[in-house]
Amino acid sequence: QVQLVESGGGLVQPGGSLSLSCAASGSTLSMYVLGWFRQAPGKEREIVAAITWNLRNQFVADSVKGRFTISRDNARNTVILQMYSLKSDDTAIYYCAARPNGDNSWSHWGQGTQVTVSS
Repeated sequence: QVQLVESGGGLVQPGGSLSLSCAASGSTLSMYVLGWFRQAPGKEREIVAAITWNLRNQFVADSVKGRFTISRDNARNTVILQMYSLKSDDTAIYYCAARPNGDNSWSHWGQGTQVTVSS
């Protein structure tokens, strides 16, 4: 089992920056891909970014490419989503998630953290 706890959400003005952190604990984390999803009001949950244990493989959604980056600190069991040039469309609940290497299903989820982009 993997436990995930997000932090760093809040209110930010358009064009601003915010960093989300996810602390992972529990099972052998090298066996998991870690990622970030978001869900805006009235919309389906969508993947934002993901990264493997060895850092060699990263995914960033087209909608945030060039503005968001994902990084992973394996020594601290933490995955970071750095967000720049935020837009009102980025307003959502952001969730940290984990899936076993080679699986298609994201099996572990954090409780989510609210990000609101508004002037």
